[in-house]
Amino acid sequence: MSRRLPPLFSLRAFEAAARLGSITRAADELGRTHGAISRQIRALQDHAGLALFDKAGTGIKLNPHGEKLREVVAGALASLEQGWARVLEEAQGQSLHVACSATFAMRWLVPHLAGFYRQHPDVRIRLSMTSAQEIRNQGADLVLAWDRLSYPAQDQAQAIRIADVAFGPVCAPGYNFKVKGHHLTCTTWIVHDYTQRAWTVWQENSGFTVSHDAELRFPHTHLCIEAALSGLGVALVESRMVDEDLAAGRLIAPCGFVAFEDGLAIVPTSDRATSPAAKAFIAWITQELSNG
Repeated sequence: MSRRLPPLFSLRAFEAAARLGSITRAADELGRTHGAISRQIRALQDHAGLALFDKAGTGIKLNPHGEKLREVVAGALASLEQGWARVLEEAQGQSLHVACSATFAMRWLVPHLAGFYRQHPDVRIRLSMTSAQEIRNQGADLVLAWDRLSYPAQDQAQAIRIADVAFGPVCAPGYNFKVKGHHLTCTTWIVHDYTQRAWTVWQENSGFTVSHDAELRFPHTHLCIEAALSGLGVALVESRMVDEDLAAGRLIAPCGFVAFEDGLAIVPTSDRATSPAAKAFIAWITQELSNG
């Protein structure tokens, strides 16, 4: 039985125009002319027997019919794109797509991956960077994260806890601070733009309070660490991210480290999260993190 579908390129043209809000930008993205994209959209509307866009000044705007179709087409194209990528990856052998923060990737995961490959030489790990600013799985099979408050409830419920995490303030050895009782005083504290609740959680868990005169903010943990290394202030970081700096004396932790209850977890984000490769990775990283 033949499928009752409109021309597939007309759907691509429609999705691009709907997403970008412009036929011109859709034409640029798809490498076609403005006229070609307009003809594809008109053909789709003729095929459907109804309008999908309304005029909006010099541009276009989806009407309710178009909005419903956009949701369907965008989801279908995303699934097709992910499925195509998986076919290509699987043709090259077992693979697993893992998303995590750039800091965790650079300071812990990549330096330890050789151990995984020794145990599983036929599996290849593809890494994507994600952040607390915008929780996107980038088409990944697994996402590693400690701060999961902004994740959908279903993802939080499915999260697999793989390790304890401990956070503490760190600074350069020559930085001016004072600890008296359970109170830390510093000139500048360094805050991560998108996980600033970490300072609040640390104070609640440690019993410490913090006084500061100024604040520096950065969008990535590795920038917070670099700022602390440069003597710009006190940053709050997870202990594994600065183990080498502490051991080498480049940083000190004047108040020690305190565990955060949620811990580090893996969030399954695709049906391949139960594959043999995924199970092997989860078992390996859980063991490796427990070793320090």
